Amino acid sequence: MRFRNAVPALVAIAIATAMAPAIARQAAKTEGFLCCNMRSFDGEVYDINYDDEGARIVPFGSPLTVTKQGRRKLRLLVDGEKHVIENHYSRDLSDAEFAARYVVAEDPRIAAAGFPEKIREAIASARITPGMNREQVAMSLGWPVSSENPDLDADVWRFWLGSFEEIQVEFDAAGLVVDASASPLTRRKIWLP
Repeated sequence: MRFRNAVPALVAIAIATAMAPAIARQAAKTEGFLCCNMRSFDGEVYDINYDDEGARIVPFGSPLTVTKQGRRKLRLLVDGEKHVIENHYSRDLSDAEFAARYVVAEDPRIAAAGFPEKIREAIASARITPGMNREQVAMSLGWPVSSENPDLDADVWRFWLGSFEEIQVEFDAAGLVVDASASPLTRRKIWLP
């Protein structure tokens, strides 16, 4: 008789234990800052960060709250607006690694305040300029998707502003931007000479 009464309790414990990670993901709200300029179209943000018509830039350093993290999606509240960052092209990253790219604990605007004026101007306008380091490029253009950039120490980072608007940002041995290869129109959008 004691065993039969224990079975429902054991089942309830097993279910609660199995559901704990999912409940924790839903219940945990993390405060932080947006790592980089991200393009949002009606609250939808994709890891590839396309410059679609009608998209607006949510600026790097924006204070945010992570309201939910699920499979390949990060739900945020930024200045009272809901946003979802979706992982379409960096699926080799775990959900935690993906979130860590975009949500940072320290406000990146504090570090940016000490950058040279031209670099601050480039980041504020979501562009790049010679002499930027990798962190500054990420602040400005977002992280390059891992499916095309598995090694963040590589000499070239590939970005896409649209389906046919590829950008290749070239770094020197010291990790500083020396040039960017793109079509003339795309280059004008992102390059600050």
